[in-house]
Amino acid sequence: MKEITEYRISPPNKTTLGLAELFRYRELFYFFTWRDIKVKYKQSLLGFAWAILQPLLLMVIFTVFFGTFLGVGDKVGTIPYALFNYSGLMFWGIFASGLNNAGNSMVSNSNIIKKIYFPRMIIPMSAILVAVFDFVIAFVVFLILAWSMSIYQGFTVNWIMIVILSPICVLLSIFATLGMGSLIASLNVKYRDFRYLIPFIIQVLFFLAPVIYPEDIVTEPLLKKVIALSPMYAPISLKNLMFDIPVDLTCMLISLASSLFFLIFGVYYFRKTEAYFADIA
Repeated sequence: MKEITEYRISPPNKTTLGLAELFRYRELFYFFTWRDIKVKYKQSLLGFAWAILQPLLLMVIFTVFFGTFLGVGDKVGTIPYALFNYSGLMFWGIFASGLNNAGNSMVSNSNIIKKIYFPRMIIPMSAILVAVFDFVIAFVVFLILAWSMSIYQGFTVNWIMIVILSPICVLLSIFATLGMGSLIASLNVKYRDFRYLIPFIIQVLFFLAPVIYPEDIVTEPLLKKVIALSPMYAPISLKNLMFDIPVDLTCMLISLASSLFFLIFGVYYFRKTEAYFADIA
């Protein structure tokens, strides 16, 4: 008697990233990421220079405003306040640009998801990789700034800590962005109001994370814990160890727990609703 083979078709596990499936479609990461990079800088006069100019201009503005008018001072610890500013802004750029790109990614790619199947998670993840590309360019400028300022202003740069902590801070920034980005991307498909909320969310979280101010400027214990609820508090605070600036371990753990929560919940909600994206996008 001929043996009958039974195949069972079931939906993917909604609680995982589906790493095996993402690996099979890994070429799409390159396709979507490089496409978005070209679209972002196409027909722009300065091109990739915008990835450098944006954090540099913000560094100058915040250094003048906070350093001079609000009395933060010329230095944070032993490093110039301008370098402290830039180091925070380059990591924050991963989150700000990545969240904006990922949050709108499903709507902007609606024509593609209606035609062919591929793991939908690739789209917001690729949008975040575009922000990482900008970070790499900004990071090269950071190394040049750290080297030149250390010579002219006479402070020591801990290059070993920079090499060790930079990849960790980048990964933490990516995880923080992916959690909130995947959640907002899925919500934005059904509720288009979120496209208007994204800039507001980014602006609020910018001041919650110690990007342009040293974390010890906040002295109220309860307020520090509220600020630490920002998923980006951990990578922004951790980079301070590059300059031998102490960090608050309790606040760091609160931020990591917040980032993990958004990552799990955001991915779960995205995987739960992705089957309907093609119908309502």
